[in-house]
Amino acid sequence: MKKKFNLIKSFFYFKGNSNPVKSFLYTGLAGITIIVIFLFTPKIIVVKNNIFLKSLEVTNKSKSNLEKVLSVKEKKISIEQEDELDSFKVFEDIFKYEEIPSSSVRLSASTIKQLFKDTNYTLKDVRKQKVVKPVNLELLPEEIKKIENTKERKNLFIQIVLPLILEENKLIKYDRKKLFAIVNRSNNSDLEKKWLKMKFKQYGVKNNDLSTLKIRMDEVPVSLAIAQAAKETGWGTSRFALEGNALFGQWTFSGNGIKPLSVDSNENHKVMKFHILQASVRAYFRNLNTHSSYRNFRKFRAIARDNDEELDSLILVDYLDKYAATGKEYTEVLKKIIKQNSLKDFDDVKILPSSKQMKKVI
Repeated sequence: MKKKFNLIKSFFYFKGNSNPVKSFLYTGLAGITIIVIFLFTPKIIVVKNNIFLKSLEVTNKSKSNLEKVLSVKEKKISIEQEDELDSFKVFEDIFKYEEIPSSSVRLSASTIKQLFKDTNYTLKDVRKQKVVKPVNLELLPEEIKKIENTKERKNLFIQIVLPLILEENKLIKYDRKKLFAIVNRSNNSDLEKKWLKMKFKQYGVKNNDLSTLKIRMDEVPVSLAIAQAAKETGWGTSRFALEGNALFGQWTFSGNGIKPLSVDSNENHKVMKFHILQASVRAYFRNLNTHSSYRNFRKFRAIARDNDEELDSLILVDYLDKYAATGKEYTEVLKKIIKQNSLKDFDDVKILPSSKQMKKVI
């Protein structure tokens, strides 16, 4: 047995590089090595690719997680800020407007009726054609309270205030379109930045919060504005409306106002007065769009916008319960005015443009 082992050992024990058996063995080992490399290389590549793809999947998952985080932040940003308003800054442009000497002439009810007739301005046509000419009357006629026919008095009042409300909504619509155009640009001009600064001030927005500005800079349903004007003025017959052009009964604690006859002697609030009706409409819009009492009104208006829904006055009116001391009862009265007088017919009415710039918006 030992001899056999030595024989095998001697067979594999070589001396020198010229031994043919040794060369044959090296060649065989090299061939086997090459075969093994070619055999396992594809498998190694597959394993490597699998590991790489898994790493990619992890990256994609991280991206989705990032998007979730960003979406949460966006929801937080869309909430309107709750900082206390500086009323003077919010209404400063309206106060300055009031400082301009008024040269308004109060037209009689008969003159206004004739003007509307000459311009073919009837509520029947407006309901049908959905268009109103930019007729801007600055004062209510004294005789409106003497018109005994209720329907006639209501129609005249609507004809007067409708263009004023539509005009204000048109300006806000233009501003809103401009705001979104500015936000979507990567770089803004100095004029655009100046305009933004002015709008932040007018809407009481602090820290350049664009989301809050978007929520506040928005329209008010026409039917709702007409209904409130009708309720607050008795369809244009109140002392506040005729003496101070106050269409919406807004309070003020400054000296510039009309004191209600029935107010308690211990109370010092007055009803704001204006040189012209349009200023009263603008102050009303600014009030609804900035005051903390109407935060829910703006919130649900913004929700309607996000859902591409029309602004429904019969829904939004529920969030104006703080406008009057009677609360919920006040909103129910407004709903009744809207329904009984078919005021929602005017919600989709447009006012004809007075400039090319506005025509593009409409």
